[in-house]
Amino acid sequence: VTQQGSFKLSYYNEYKSYLRLMLKLLQRTVTGNISCSATMSTIEQLQAAVTQQGAIVRKLKQSDPSADELATAIEELKVRKAALVTAEKAQAALEPQVDRAKFENCMKRRFFYGASFSLYGGVAGLFDLGPAGCALKANMINYWRNHFVVEENMLEVECTSLTPEYVLKASGHVDRFSDFMVKDVKTGDCYRADHLLEAHLEKQLSSKGVSQESKDEMATVLRQIDNYGMQELGSLITKYNCKAPITGNDLTDIAEFNLMFGTSIGPTGLLKGFMRPETAQGIFVNFKRLLEYNQDKMPFAGAQIGQSFRNEISPRSGLLRVREFCQAEIEHFLDPKDKSHPKFKLVSDVKIRLYSAKAQTEGSKIVEMTVSDALNQNVIQSETMGYFLARIQQYLIAVGIPTSCLRFRQHMGNEMAHYACDCWDAECKTTYGWVEIVGCADRSCYDLNAHSKATSTKLVAQQRLETPITREVLEVAVNKAVMGKTFKKEATKVTVALNDLSDDDKEDLREKLESSGSFKLSVGENSFEITSDMISSIKKVSRTEHVREFVPSVIEPSFGIGRILYCILETNFKVRESDDKRTWLDLPPLIAPTKCSVLPLSSHTDFVPYVQEISAELRKLGIPNKVDDSSGAIGRRYARTDEIGIPFGITVDFDTVKLETVTVRERNTCSQVRVPMSEVGGLMHKLCNGLLDWEGAKKQYPEFLAQETI
Repeated sequence: VTQQGSFKLSYYNEYKSYLRLMLKLLQRTVTGNISCSATMSTIEQLQAAVTQQGAIVRKLKQSDPSADELATAIEELKVRKAALVTAEKAQAALEPQVDRAKFENCMKRRFFYGASFSLYGGVAGLFDLGPAGCALKANMINYWRNHFVVEENMLEVECTSLTPEYVLKASGHVDRFSDFMVKDVKTGDCYRADHLLEAHLEKQLSSKGVSQESKDEMATVLRQIDNYGMQELGSLITKYNCKAPITGNDLTDIAEFNLMFGTSIGPTGLLKGFMRPETAQGIFVNFKRLLEYNQDKMPFAGAQIGQSFRNEISPRSGLLRVREFCQAEIEHFLDPKDKSHPKFKLVSDVKIRLYSAKAQTEGSKIVEMTVSDALNQNVIQSETMGYFLARIQQYLIAVGIPTSCLRFRQHMGNEMAHYACDCWDAECKTTYGWVEIVGCADRSCYDLNAHSKATSTKLVAQQRLETPITREVLEVAVNKAVMGKTFKKEATKVTVALNDLSDDDKEDLREKLESSGSFKLSVGENSFEITSDMISSIKKVSRTEHVREFVPSVIEPSFGIGRILYCILETNFKVRESDDKRTWLDLPPLIAPTKCSVLPLSSHTDFVPYVQEISAELRKLGIPNKVDDSSGAIGRRYARTDEIGIPFGITVDFDTVKLETVTVRERNTCSQVRVPMSEVGGLMHKLCNGLLDWEGAKKQYPEFLAQETI
């Protein structure tokens, strides 16, 4: 029975199947075949039962069991898995569900966002933000700056979106920033291969004609969908006979598609460029400047907020997959030999929900643990990674993402970006499923090494040694006259590159010059032939080092502002229990587009000066407010402000004229208090800035009781 009193047959059917399977499992529990804690929830017990039986099956396969014994164990595992799946479906059926059609209608009517160029029919993957959406985004970014840039003393930069090809060639994006694509053989419509396979398998899982064994196999594929390479995806698409979703036509072979928007820089068209696919590269190429600005101190972080561009194969899901989007990225530079964080203790007890790569592969569950426990158990590899995961969670919860809808999922091997050695995604559960909203990657030394190699420029930091170290190194002495005559303006670059070679490469240089008289030196995309007459000597020398040079590693939290914005709106979209047509947004005052409404009880002229005075005072305090003096019942106007997420409402009535007091209404509870006009500005400042909660306000001021009518 739903909250509105209607009976849902599908819920009953889910529970009927669930209870039938639970009876089988109960019999096994009574006979001692399943061990579960009495304090565990039903689903946790079923998960434990599946894990327990899975271990038994794996152990049997490693021994030499009889066919009947193995078949019995596998059949038991299938029963337990089926019970778990059914229980999860039954639980999900009773969880509050967002009516996406109603939600999207609200977003459109209130113009939080809408399709770009809709007058001309729109373009897939392009969206415009309306007044409420812009204000919400601005508030999110302002808090992001305070939470990260200000709190962590980060160095913020603003770099160009237009990027020369050679920069993105060095970073690996030109060669490897791709998704896998298939096409409809007749219409030419394009589909992203993993999304097409995912949708096809989800449809098959809900089909009644598919055996349980096949469903288990498909569920395993879905769990690891992000881990498959091009060949594996192609084989799976063929195996499951995937067709074009719209036409049912056959599909082409799978192919790679680079996601960057190409362009040319300048009128000649000779300098090729791209619209940046991420903001990160602007920080990397400015590393030397930032390090110098930071007085050569390590570690430090650079930050940037700006637009990025990706030519998505098949944009879908509204704001969740678009071709132009806002990113807020942090590049935290640190010593690769020391990935500790000085403020780790401040977050060590923060609990986060983790879904590791191992858990995904084994079909295990999400585990909630403290950051310190995750580090001690090697689930998270470094203090700095753990610190940022905790700080990311704190930010997301503060801006309105419910804890119950949040998890951190670790990337699996094949899913990892070309630049990363470890990565965790903060994901939010929506009507579209789990959606990545923040990525936190350990990019190691990849980017700085790549740009250093391409430009023959050292991108290093230094650590002063307490005790100087003396060691023998190979030193290359060049014949400057011959080098200058041969390479002219490139001579300095070649000389620097020779001196930057490792000792092993210098030894290789010496051997090749002695054997063949020449050596091929690569500098970025260019190569130079080094001959014996260009080198005066290659010899070992003793060098005393007072500093240690190293290429910093990078931990990169990357925030998709548009995705976070969408998830905030969807997860906070609610319906009044008393009226299912009355929708509202439970936006935190911290990021609400408008903090307060000012409403005259009626159109009486005596109310006008009070409304104007209150609105002006709120503006002086920096509190965005909206005056709604339109005709209609006060309850109807409350409903309009609730629908755009305004957390507080000030009502001017006849007692305002007589006693100079107003009512202040709180959106979530619809309760009101009576406040003197002289104090209303201060109260709103405290409420909107988190200095006082509504319960505290109710203790300070008398409650006002009135019937809201629409």
